[in-house]
Amino acid sequence: MSSTSQRGDRESKPLPNYMARHLVPVHPFDVKPLGNLYAANGNIKAKAGVFAFLPDELLSQILEWLEPSNLMQVGCTYIPPGNTISRFYDLSLEEFAKSWADRPFILTHPIQAWRAYMQWSIDHLLETYGDTKFRAEAVDWPLKDYWDYMGDNQDESPLYLFDHSFVEKMNLKVGQGEGSHYSIPECFGEDLFDVLGNQRPDRRWLIIGPARSGSTFHKDPNATSAWNAVLRGSKYWIMFPSSPSSIPPPGVYVSEDQSEVTSPLSITEWLLEFHAKARQTPGCMEGICKEGEVLHVPSGWWHLVVNLEPSIAITQNFVPKAHLANALAFLKDKPEQVSGFRSDIKDPYELFVGRLGEKYPELLKEGLARLEALQTNKKRKWDEVTKADGEEGFGFGFGDGDNEEVP
Repeated sequence: MSSTSQRGDRESKPLPNYMARHLVPVHPFDVKPLGNLYAANGNIKAKAGVFAFLPDELLSQILEWLEPSNLMQVGCTYIPPGNTISRFYDLSLEEFAKSWADRPFILTHPIQAWRAYMQWSIDHLLETYGDTKFRAEAVDWPLKDYWDYMGDNQDESPLYLFDHSFVEKMNLKVGQGEGSHYSIPECFGEDLFDVLGNQRPDRRWLIIGPARSGSTFHKDPNATSAWNAVLRGSKYWIMFPSSPSSIPPPGVYVSEDQSEVTSPLSITEWLLEFHAKARQTPGCMEGICKEGEVLHVPSGWWHLVVNLEPSIAITQNFVPKAHLANALAFLKDKPEQVSGFRSDIKDPYELFVGRLGEKYPELLKEGLARLEALQTNKKRKWDEVTKADGEEGFGFGFGDGDNEEVP
């Protein structure tokens, strides 16, 4: 074996810790980087894989030499295999209706043909819509002012641009055909709220935000499903199914009628306090929706989302046939929680039932039958909870021998 080859073999072996430490300059005050050690329950460095054998000082110098794209790969979010959201190239409407209306998934291809995906760099948006005002939290900002804020903020919970009138403000063309800015992916094309025409509730939003911005745990309005298409950046999602018998995600507290949701003030606080426990909770699903991909949020699912980098996205809510009964139940049983309808629409449930009956009478009949089955099942479960074997159920009375059961 040649001396060059021998030297190459020696150089390919990692240096022992004691040798590496002598090659690294020592901080004058003996300060060593601790990273997020104080927020950890165990040895964080042990999770660094092959880098764990390096001294902290040498590791920090190596990381300084990496480009941002490489750093993203080194520090990418690890998702337990059992929690991973499924990924597909695309799905047809039939495949969605048959197998996937109740489950989250990510599509990697459909939106990459959009004009919006190909054109909407931040430079393009600023040049074209820089003076246009969009809603961020409770304030309307010119896009150029919001972008300045994005680049200069150090907020733990950055303000999030979330505008439901962006199509009109930007004069966009939506749908198939020449000149269209974006279209609905095929598998999400069925939306029963379409029967309401211009009386339907808000359904689509432009979302722009810096890294760390996002949404704390919530369910989408009016028992709708949703899709969320990432045009720039990437988003981390953690999701949980919901049922009358299931509990909310760890750290989330819900009022009895589910009208009020209480959780930590910031996404960061929730991640530090509850993320590890949440990942071990049955039903937990996680995924990273990357640039050029679209994620499905099923009706009723709890979800938290955080931008891993500055991001631009379009999201839209819809009612597929599989969740018609859920939408009917929500509009009928929770009128005080219904949102997004114009103020002149006093009874969204009756409006929806009337329009649906005109256009799809058989579908309405089927939906109402499923609604009745849902309500019967809820009552049966309530009776099981409130009755012991061989005993009468308890009730709340208001005097005079009245003993009406709680509904």
